Amino acid sequence: WVEGARADYLATLEPVPAPGLLNLSEALALLRERLPEDTIVCNGAGNFATWPHRFWQYTRYRSQLAPTSGAMGYGVPAAIAAKLVEPERTVVCFAGDGDFLMSGQELATAAQERAAVLFLVVDNGMYGTIRMHQEREYPGRVVGTSLTNPDFAAYAASFGAHAERVERTEEVGPALERALAAGGPALLHLVVDADAIAPNTTLTAIRQGAGVRERTETV
Repeated sequence: WVEGARADYLATLEPVPAPGLLNLSEALALLRERLPEDTIVCNGAGNFATWPHRFWQYTRYRSQLAPTSGAMGYGVPAAIAAKLVEPERTVVCFAGDGDFLMSGQELATAAQERAAVLFLVVDNGMYGTIRMHQEREYPGRVVGTSLTNPDFAAYAASFGAHAERVERTEEVGPALERALAAGGPALLHLVVDADAIAPNTTLTAIRQGAGVRERTETV
Protein backbone atom coordinates (compact mmCIF):
# COMPACT_ATOMS: atom_id res chain seq x y z
CA TRP A 1 0.00 0.00 0.00
CA VAL A 2 2.78 2.43 0.96
CA GLU A 3 4.70 1.74 -2.25
CA GLY A 4 1.54 2.29 -4.29
CA ALA A 5 0.84 5.59 -2.52
CA ARG A 6 4.43 6.68 -3.16
CA ALA A 7 4.10 5.82 -6.84
CA ASP A 8 0.85 7.79 -7.04
CA TYR A 9 2.57 10.81 -5.49
CA LEU A 10 5.53 10.64 -7.87
CA ALA A 11 3.10 10.47 -10.78
CA THR A 12 1.65 13.84 -9.74
CA LEU A 13 5.07 15.43 -10.30
CA GLU A 14 5.03 14.62 -14.00
CA PRO A 15 4.20 17.55 -16.33
CA VAL A 16 0.62 17.79 -17.55
CA PRO A 17 -0.79 19.29 -20.78
CA ALA A 18 -1.77 22.95 -20.66
CA PRO A 19 -3.17 25.51 -23.09
CA GLY A 20 -0.83 28.14 -24.47
CA LEU A 21 2.83 28.33 -25.39
CA LEU A 22 4.30 28.22 -21.88
CA ASN A 23 3.55 25.15 -19.78
CA LEU A 24 4.20 25.87 -16.10
CA SER A 25 4.39 22.20 -15.13
CA GLU A 26 7.22 21.71 -17.63
CA ALA A 27 8.90 24.86 -16.33
CA LEU A 28 8.74 23.43 -12.80
CA ALA A 29 10.35 20.22 -14.04
CA LEU A 30 13.26 22.29 -15.36
CA LEU A 31 13.55 24.14 -12.07
CA ARG A 32 13.63 20.86 -10.12
CA GLU A 33 16.47 19.62 -12.32
CA ARG A 34 18.49 22.82 -12.13
CA LEU A 35 18.07 24.22 -8.61
CA PRO A 36 19.72 22.77 -5.49
CA GLU A 37 17.72 20.54 -3.14
CA ASP A 38 18.06 23.08 -0.32
CA THR A 39 16.50 25.88 -2.40
CA ILE A 40 14.14 28.08 -0.39
CA VAL A 41 10.83 28.47 -2.21
CA CYS A 42 8.64 31.48 -1.44
CA ASN A 43 5.24 32.40 -2.80
CA GLY A 44 2.29 34.69 -2.26
CA ALA A 45 -1.36 33.78 -2.73
CA GLY A 46 -3.16 32.91 -5.93
CA ASN A 47 -3.84 30.07 -8.34
CA PHE A 48 -0.27 30.35 -9.67
CA ALA A 49 0.92 28.82 -6.39
CA THR A 50 -0.78 25.52 -7.18
CA TRP A 51 2.01 24.78 -9.69
CA PRO A 52 4.99 24.99 -7.30
CA HIS A 53 2.94 23.36 -4.54
CA ARG A 54 2.24 20.39 -6.79
CA PHE A 55 5.32 20.11 -9.00
CA TRP A 56 8.17 21.23 -6.73
CA GLN A 57 9.44 18.30 -4.66
CA TYR A 58 10.38 19.40 -1.17
CA THR A 59 13.09 17.21 0.33
CA ARG A 60 13.95 18.92 3.61
CA TYR A 61 12.61 21.15 6.35
CA ARG A 62 12.97 24.96 6.39
CA SER A 63 12.65 25.21 2.62
CA GLN A 64 9.36 27.04 2.06
CA LEU A 65 7.92 30.41 3.08
CA ALA A 66 4.27 30.91 2.19
CA PRO A 67 1.26 32.79 3.58
CA THR A 68 -1.82 31.51 5.36
CA SER A 69 -5.36 32.76 4.80
CA GLY A 70 -4.66 33.77 1.20
CA ALA A 71 -2.54 36.84 1.94
CA MET A 72 -1.34 38.28 -1.37
CA GLY A 73 2.05 39.95 -1.70
CA TYR A 74 3.84 37.82 0.88
CA GLY A 75 6.34 36.07 -1.35
CA VAL A 76 8.48 38.97 -2.57
CA PRO A 77 9.53 40.43 0.81
CA ALA A 78 9.74 36.93 2.32
CA ALA A 79 12.18 35.85 -0.39
CA ILE A 80 14.38 38.90 0.10
CA ALA A 81 14.47 38.32 3.85
CA ALA A 82 15.26 34.64 3.33
CA LYS A 83 18.21 35.48 1.08
CA LEU A 84 19.60 37.97 3.59
CA VAL A 85 19.33 35.40 6.39
CA GLU A 86 20.57 32.45 4.28
CA PRO A 87 22.90 34.06 1.71
CA GLU A 88 24.49 30.75 0.68
CA ARG A 89 21.19 29.14 -0.32
CA THR A 90 19.31 29.63 -3.58
CA VAL A 91 16.03 31.50 -3.07
CA VAL A 92 13.23 31.51 -5.63
CA CYS A 93 10.01 33.49 -5.37
CA PHE A 94 6.87 32.55 -7.29
CA ALA A 95 4.41 35.42 -7.72
CA GLY A 96 1.29 35.93 -9.75
CA ASP A 97 0.84 39.18 -11.63
CA GLY A 98 -1.75 40.56 -9.20
CA ASP A 99 0.19 39.13 -6.28
CA PHE A 100 3.44 40.76 -7.42
CA LEU A 101 1.76 44.14 -7.79
CA MET A 102 1.01 44.09 -4.06
CA SER A 103 4.69 44.27 -3.05
CA GLY A 104 6.85 44.38 -6.17
CA GLN A 105 8.37 47.69 -5.08
CA GLU A 106 10.45 45.64 -2.64
CA LEU A 107 12.72 44.98 -5.61
CA ALA A 108 14.34 48.23 -4.49
CA THR A 109 15.46 46.48 -1.32
CA ALA A 110 16.71 43.45 -3.24
CA ALA A 111 18.71 45.71 -5.55
CA GLN A 112 20.10 47.78 -2.68
CA GLU A 113 21.23 44.70 -0.78
CA ARG A 114 22.28 42.80 -3.92
CA ALA A 115 20.08 39.95 -2.74
CA ALA A 116 20.32 37.36 -5.51
CA VAL A 117 16.70 36.21 -5.43
CA LEU A 118 15.13 34.64 -8.50
CA PHE A 119 11.65 36.11 -8.97
CA LEU A 120 9.26 34.25 -11.28
CA VAL A 121 6.23 36.38 -12.12
CA VAL A 122 3.39 34.34 -13.63
CA ASP A 123 1.31 36.70 -15.76
CA ASN A 124 -2.14 35.55 -16.87
CA GLY A 125 -3.70 39.01 -16.84
CA MET A 126 -6.13 38.41 -13.99
CA TYR A 127 -6.76 37.66 -10.34
CA GLY A 128 -7.01 33.97 -11.17
CA THR A 129 -8.49 32.56 -7.97
CA ILE A 130 -11.31 35.09 -7.84
CA ARG A 131 -11.93 34.74 -11.58
CA MET A 132 -12.23 30.97 -11.21
CA HIS A 133 -14.91 31.37 -8.54
CA GLN A 134 -16.74 34.01 -10.59
CA GLU A 135 -16.82 31.81 -13.67
CA ARG A 136 -18.09 28.85 -11.65
CA GLU A 137 -20.60 30.54 -9.34
CA TYR A 138 -21.76 33.48 -11.47
CA PRO A 139 -21.50 32.43 -15.13
CA GLY A 140 -21.10 35.40 -17.46
CA ARG A 141 -20.66 37.90 -14.62
CA VAL A 142 -16.93 38.68 -14.48
CA VAL A 143 -16.29 41.78 -12.38
CA GLY A 144 -13.03 43.45 -11.31
CA THR A 145 -10.67 40.55 -11.94
CA SER A 146 -9.00 41.54 -15.23
CA LEU A 147 -5.63 43.26 -14.91
CA THR A 148 -3.82 45.79 -17.07
CA ASN A 149 -0.24 44.87 -16.26
CA PRO A 150 3.05 46.69 -16.68
CA ASP A 151 6.02 45.19 -18.47
CA PHE A 152 7.32 43.31 -15.44
CA ALA A 153 10.74 42.73 -17.00
CA ALA A 154 11.17 46.43 -17.74
CA TYR A 155 9.97 47.25 -14.23
CA ALA A 156 12.56 44.95 -12.65
CA ALA A 157 15.30 46.24 -14.95
CA SER A 158 14.56 49.78 -13.80
CA PHE A 159 15.80 48.72 -10.35
CA GLY A 160 18.96 47.28 -11.88
CA ALA A 161 17.85 43.66 -11.74
CA HIS A 162 18.47 41.15 -14.50
CA ALA A 163 15.11 40.70 -16.20
CA GLU A 164 13.63 38.83 -19.16
CA ARG A 165 10.23 38.20 -20.68
CA VAL A 166 9.58 34.51 -21.34
CA GLU A 167 6.69 33.44 -23.57
CA ARG A 168 7.49 29.82 -24.54
CA THR A 169 8.39 26.70 -22.60
CA GLU A 170 11.60 26.22 -24.59
CA GLU A 171 12.76 29.70 -23.53
CA VAL A 172 12.61 28.88 -19.82
CA GLY A 173 15.84 26.88 -19.57
CA PRO A 174 18.18 29.41 -21.24
CA ALA A 175 16.52 32.32 -19.43
CA LEU A 176 16.91 30.49 -16.13
CA GLU A 177 20.64 29.98 -16.70
CA ARG A 178 21.15 33.66 -17.47
CA ALA A 179 19.16 34.68 -14.40
CA LEU A 180 21.14 32.41 -12.08
CA ALA A 181 24.41 33.73 -13.50
CA ALA A 182 23.41 37.37 -13.01
CA GLY A 183 24.94 37.67 -9.54
CA GLY A 184 22.08 39.73 -8.15
CA PRO A 185 18.30 39.91 -8.17
CA ALA A 186 16.76 38.49 -11.33
CA LEU A 187 13.18 38.38 -12.60
CA LEU A 188 11.63 36.21 -15.28
CA HIS A 189 8.28 37.47 -16.56
CA LEU A 190 6.43 34.26 -17.47
CA VAL A 191 3.54 35.00 -19.82
CA VAL A 192 0.94 32.22 -19.65
CA ASP A 193 -2.39 31.57 -21.32
CA ALA A 194 -5.34 32.87 -19.31
CA ASP A 195 -7.15 29.58 -19.89
CA ALA A 196 -4.50 27.72 -17.86
CA ILE A 197 -6.18 28.53 -14.55
CA ALA A 198 -4.91 25.47 -12.62
CA PRO A 199 -2.89 22.31 -13.29
CA ASN A 200 -6.02 20.14 -13.32
CA THR A 201 -8.54 22.34 -15.16
CA THR A 202 -9.03 25.30 -17.49
CA LEU A 203 -11.31 28.32 -17.52
CA THR A 204 -13.01 26.81 -20.56
CA ALA A 205 -13.84 23.65 -18.61
CA ILE A 206 -15.10 25.68 -15.65
CA ARG A 207 -17.34 27.77 -17.91
CA GLN A 208 -18.73 24.67 -19.57
CA GLY A 209 -19.45 23.06 -16.21
CA ALA A 210 -21.06 26.23 -14.87
CA GLY A 211 -23.27 26.47 -17.94
CA VAL A 212 -24.45 22.90 -17.48
CA ARG A 213 -25.19 23.52 -13.80
CA GLU A 214 -26.99 26.80 -14.51
CA ARG A 215 -29.25 25.14 -17.08
CA THR A 216 -29.96 22.26 -14.69
CA GLU A 217 -30.86 24.61 -11.82
CA THR A 218 -33.18 26.61 -14.08
CA VAL A 219 -35.21 23.59 -15.12
